[in-house]
Order: sequence, then structure tokens, then C-alpha cells
Amino acid sequence: MAKIVHAEVVGKDGPALHRFYGQLFGWKQNTDLPGGYAMTNPDDSGIILGTGPALDGSAGWVTFYVWVDSIDATLAMAESLGGRTVMPKFSPAPGNTIAMFADPEGHVIGLSE
Repeated sequence: MAKIVHAEVVGKDGPALHRFYGQLFGWKQNTDLPGGYAMTNPDDSGIILGTGPALDGSAGWVTFYVWVDSIDATLAMAESLGGRTVMPKFSPAPGNTIAMFADPEGHVIGLSE
């Protein structure tokens, strides 16, 4: 069964988002990541939250990532059901492979394997 493993909030001002969520929830964040991104996991049982700047300079978005057995197979199925790939599979860091698709109404969901 697929499960949600990661959520992110990105926008125009990554450092402001880091401060907001860190102060609001008292979370420690790893800001030593590429592109001004930060990640936090308040305890080992929680969903990881990423905050940072939107790479396209937009107002940003909120999304979640679902762990799947095969990103390629899941993207193919999403497309067969009327979705579209928004970000092809890639590895932003060792041991981490992600991709994104949009559902038929344009909502963006992340995938991780």
C-alpha cells in the first residue's frame, strides 16, 4: 500500500518559510541543503516537512509525496488515467528519488521511491 512520506511548502521567500514553520511548531530544521531548501522531522514517527523557495519563482504550493514501489509505473498509470508528468524522475540527493505529476484537475502530487 502506498503511504504519504513527505510534505512540502514552497514559496517566494524560503528563509521566511523556514522561520515561520520552525517558530510555529518548534521544529529544528536542516537548512544545509541545496537551493535554499530545508527539511524537518519533528520526531521519527512524523511526516518530513520540506520548506523552501519555489524554483520557478512563483507564489509556490503545498504538496505531499507518496512512497511507491515504482515511480516509472506510477507515472505511466497516472498518465493513462488522465494525469500528466510535471517533473520527471530524478535524484536530488543520494538515496532519494522523486517525481511529480498533476491529476486531471491540475493538483500536483509528489512520488518517492
